[in-house]
Amino acid sequence: MTATDRAVELIVTAARAASDKLASQIVAFDVSDQLAITDAFLIASASNDRQVKAIVDEIEERLLKEHGAKPVRREGDREARWVLLDYVDIVVHVQHSEERVFYALERLWKDCPELALPADALATRGKAQEHAKLQAEEDETAGYEDLR
Repeated sequence: MTATDRAVELIVTAARAASDKLASQIVAFDVSDQLAITDAFLIASASNDRQVKAIVDEIEERLLKEHGAKPVRREGDREARWVLLDYVDIVVHVQHSEERVFYALERLWKDCPELALPADALATRGKAQEHAKLQAEEDETAGYEDLR
């Protein structure tokens, strides 16, 4: 069994919306052979809580506008560290970068086929590492300035 055409359409739209709000590490898996409750997962990261919320809001708005889809469940909204949007056909996970590393959902679903995503969504891969490197350099520079 493979993800339905509707699930793939929703995944592509959600990936584009996440990319437009500068999500990083966007990836999608066809989990239809492993789970009976959904066809696909979309996973995206953000560097802070505010960005997690912005990404989630954009995904919800775009899926409603373009496909008339509303989530049947939304969890984790208050803390905005890991927000889950359940659309039945797909489940969207938007995680703070730290949660993404800790929970490593890709490792859990690595045996599932990856779904093709638009080029703008694929371009987000590796952005989390770039951001972490820049942040570490800034922190190091700030540390030297504090010693002066």
